[in-house]
Amino acid sequence: MKLIMAVIQDKDSNRLSDALVEHDYQATKLASTGGFLKAGNTTFMIGVEDKNVENVMTIIKENCESREQLVAPISPMGGNADSYVPYPVEVQVGGATVFVLPVDQFEKF
Repeated sequence: MKLIMAVIQDKDSNRLSDALVEHDYQATKLASTGGFLKAGNTTFMIGVEDKNVENVMTIIKENCESREQLVAPISPMGGNADSYVPYPVEVQVGGATVFVLPVDQFEKF
């Protein structure tokens, strides 16, 4: 058995949740916050048998797309202003960061 932990952007959360339910996978959703953009994320914990890992990974890939987004930079407060860019920059957001971990024991009460 494996535990799949997928950190995704909040915008993709409902779509992924619906797709997992449609394919009869159960997941636990946790609210989380990203470091770089300080934007809301959702972390999914999905327990699956080894044979289903690739299927769940495909569902995640299909429902969590990377996209470009304009981000307004934060002005440096007392920092070095030499590297400060005063106009919005385009960054890649979305997608998923996925960890697949072995599970030694699973109990459901």
